[in-house]
Amino acid sequence: MSGAAAGSAAAVGILAPPEIIDVALAASSADGCVVVVESTSEANVRWANNTVTTNGVSRTLSWYVVCIVDGAAGTVTASAASADSATSVAEVVGAAHQVALAAAQSGRARDAQPLPGPDVAGPASASAGFDESPVTTSFDVYRDLLPSLGSAFEDARSGDRVLYGFARHELTTTHLGSSTGVRLRWVQPTGTLELNAKSADLRRSSWGGLSTPDFGGVNVDDLAASLTRRLEWAKRTADLPAGRYDTVLPPTAVADFMINLAWSAGARPAHEGRSAFSAPGGGTRVGERLTDRGLTLAGDPSAAGLQSEPFVATGYSSDEVSVFDNGAPIPRVEILTEGVISALLHTRGSAAEYAEPFTPAGDNLLLTGGDPDRSTEDLVAGVRRGLLLTSQWYLREVDPMTMLLTGLTRDGVFLVENGDITAAVNNFRFNMSPLDVLRNAADVGATAPTLSREWSDWFTRSAMPPILVEGFNMSSVSPAQ
Repeated sequence: MSGAAAGSAAAVGILAPPEIIDVALAASSADGCVVVVESTSEANVRWANNTVTTNGVSRTLSWYVVCIVDGAAGTVTASAASADSATSVAEVVGAAHQVALAAAQSGRARDAQPLPGPDVAGPASASAGFDESPVTTSFDVYRDLLPSLGSAFEDARSGDRVLYGFARHELTTTHLGSSTGVRLRWVQPTGTLELNAKSADLRRSSWGGLSTPDFGGVNVDDLAASLTRRLEWAKRTADLPAGRYDTVLPPTAVADFMINLAWSAGARPAHEGRSAFSAPGGGTRVGERLTDRGLTLAGDPSAAGLQSEPFVATGYSSDEVSVFDNGAPIPRVEILTEGVISALLHTRGSAAEYAEPFTPAGDNLLLTGGDPDRSTEDLVAGVRRGLLLTSQWYLREVDPMTMLLTGLTRDGVFLVENGDITAAVNNFRFNMSPLDVLRNAADVGATAPTLSREWSDWFTRSAMPPILVEGFNMSSVSPAQ
């Protein structure tokens, strides 16, 4: 809702998040109950054709109730309008109870576990401040960005370029309470900036983006300069056929692949023989060496600059997440350690079933172990003949048993000859598995915070290195411009 709408809602008595939780838990007669309230404040600004087009500040509140009956769960999601009185909150709880009763007719859920209690929920830092109000953002967050944006518009106009893009900053305050006495609160900042630069005739295009928790010190100067340089490279073009090319992936493109790998790292599918992590003859590939390079892929809620929600908060269950784990702490989980597959993602239910540790999915991802002194430019300088793939999009899974993905290049693929960028080339459709990106890594640079272009609507916190991939499979030429 807008700021004005939020004030109006408060005037008619929308309950505060801790009140919603207390009222809902008091109204529940289920075996177990979890209530999660998410309050989001957003400030955004968009631009096109070298001018700001829209901007605004909004606030929203949503919440859901999970009821558990005889080992089965039912979830009902509600809006702020359903939190205007104890009566309306109780109606949502009743609806969730009915869903759980219906689910119980099919028997106990496979992921069923006792809800975490205060003794195992956490971390302890998230238990403090539960009664505090949600935190809000404002346009002041862009105090460093906006002046630089105006300068970038002027520079683009004088250089016959046009800029498009947007900046978005969110603060989401999550309150979680359960019938076991768990009370947790977390404030998650999320900031993204995406910039697209085009030649005035729109025939040349380049893209860049970044992720930031607070936009402190963030301006568009460096990003705009890098995109201008790519547009200069693209003044010379060359056509290339499909084939396998040694290809430099900058951190944003590596993030596209690694996030998909993490999303595919469920332990249950691997045990059941339906994933790329399934071992021939049964079991999983945990313990196998994937690459000779000392690369570690991990989720870590405490990672500096990439801090993420340190406890499970979910309204649904899947192979990798469970409503029965609500409130459980999320530790650092390494999927790959020094090149070896070291863990897959377990709910408490699947962990108990297979007698393995609980390894929940987190909301950030880091790939480390490359050369801290080598940048994307350094990797390009070492290529005799190959490609620089600056961004990609529309990645889709082709084969879950190999984790093969297909996708398209976009906004700048460049020919590298003897370490120099010599031309922009046509776009390609590619077929490549994230596992092969790691297996075929010939050179790996320094890890840095980045923004995945493909997954930026869902996953913004990642730190990746640039990677030179040998034999990257450009499977066909794309007609896309």
